[in-house]
Amino acid sequence: MTDFNETYEADEVKLNKKSELSLIWFLPLIAVLVSGWLIYKSFAEKGEIITISFPTAEGLDVDKTKIKYLDVEIGKVTAININDDLKTIVVTAQMNSHSTDYLKTDTQFWVVRPQVGLAGISGLGTLLSGAYIELKPGSGEHKHDFIGLGNPPPLKANAEGRQFILETNNLGSMKTGTPINFHGITVGEVLTHELSAAADAIRLTIFIHKPYDQFIRKNTRFWIDSGVDLSAGADGFKVRTGPLISLLSGGIAFRAAAEDNIESIQPENTLYPLYDTYEASTEITYNDTLHYVMYFNGSVRGLTEGAPVQLRGYPVGKVLNVSLELDEKTAEIRIPVMVEIQPERIKEVNPNVKISPEAMLKQLIDKGLRAQLQTGSLLTGQLLVDLDFHPKSKITLNTTQGFYPEFPTTSSSLDQFTHSANIIMDKIAKLPLDNLTEEINKTLRGLQGTTNAATSTLNSVKGTMGAADKTLDTAQKALSNFEAGATTHYQLEQLLQELTQAAGSVKQLTDYLAQHPESVVRGKTEEESK
Repeated sequence: MTDFNETYEADEVKLNKKSELSLIWFLPLIAVLVSGWLIYKSFAEKGEIITISFPTAEGLDVDKTKIKYLDVEIGKVTAININDDLKTIVVTAQMNSHSTDYLKTDTQFWVVRPQVGLAGISGLGTLLSGAYIELKPGSGEHKHDFIGLGNPPPLKANAEGRQFILETNNLGSMKTGTPINFHGITVGEVLTHELSAAADAIRLTIFIHKPYDQFIRKNTRFWIDSGVDLSAGADGFKVRTGPLISLLSGGIAFRAAAEDNIESIQPENTLYPLYDTYEASTEITYNDTLHYVMYFNGSVRGLTEGAPVQLRGYPVGKVLNVSLELDEKTAEIRIPVMVEIQPERIKEVNPNVKISPEAMLKQLIDKGLRAQLQTGSLLTGQLLVDLDFHPKSKITLNTTQGFYPEFPTTSSSLDQFTHSANIIMDKIAKLPLDNLTEEINKTLRGLQGTTNAATSTLNSVKGTMGAADKTLDTAQKALSNFEAGATTHYQLEQLLQELTQAAGSVKQLTDYLAQHPESVVRGKTEEESK
């Protein structure tokens, strides 16, 4: 058994006491360090304080409204106050440190809000997050005070493409943001518009996005696209339709020329004319042109500027101007029509013969080439100038020497018809119509007497016709006795049979006498009697 009363001796335990720092004291130190780091980071990340003037503070809130660039927050609104002019508000904003390079003279600020327009809906994200201020970096010197835009600029900050200049005399409904279409695709927009330096035209700055900017070449044509282009001319009515948005708000369209290649791409800010219509943009520009003045005797109503000049129906020029002249010495009124002849439209068949266009046209005039007004369309009543050969027509040139040579004209077919009609009416007016009327009245009175006599004759004829009717009735009654079954009809048949037999006997006698004429003297022989 184990003895529980045994005792054990143990050595004395020695404790090593050292002074130790408790870990709990590190927590306040760590908190101080973190706070200091946050304070340092906050001051380090803070950038400059700027002010922006806006027309209104709609949608802006202190400490809530952000300032963004490419959807990245770079600042925040810290105060909103009314300007000293009492017409605008001033927004104070705290910018981030990395936004310093964006604050230049040309930097733009605007408020992004939900917008519904003809081009679509924008800013839908602000329905939940609220409005914010968008920044578009610019160039120039460093700046702290800015004037905000009332409307967002049409061009985004990260847009790639090139700018060009269009010149026109008709601004119409075009404004900043007007779309530019290429084959129905929106490829750009109008940025700004301003008067030219000479104040004789309006210049539009446009932006074409990549890759469509490569189609802006040497012979590219721009025109105002109104959606529906209805024109009436000598060729009748023409209708062209464009995109729906162009119909509602207007637009600009362009096309690239077929003869242009990629080497003819034009540099940025190249100036192009902006045509009013598509038809105007398709007109070919000719360098070598001849100008003439034409004087027509008849009315030129329906002849307008731009009307075609045709040679046997083929266009060779156009009308430049129609005016009115009064000769104070002779009191004569003339209507000069200025035309442009484009010889380049006419194909040369024998290029070996060296002759100028002026000399060639003079030869054609000597052969009888004349200008004549003709109706191009019965619907619109528009006139055109037709050139054709009328060697027998008489011409009278204007004796007044003008700046341009005169092209001989001849009266139109309508004028000739009117002239012939006037001659006929003059001849009719010279006839003795009063005497003819009296003779016609006498003839009518004679015809009236003849008509009365004819009426009396007809009455006598009617009496005679009554007697004839009675005679016919008697004849019909007499003929009724000869109907089949009547006694007279039977007796008549018997008489006809006897007459037939008698005729047969006479025929036999005649035949016998023809064969035996001697029997008339000596009679029949015994053999013949048998």
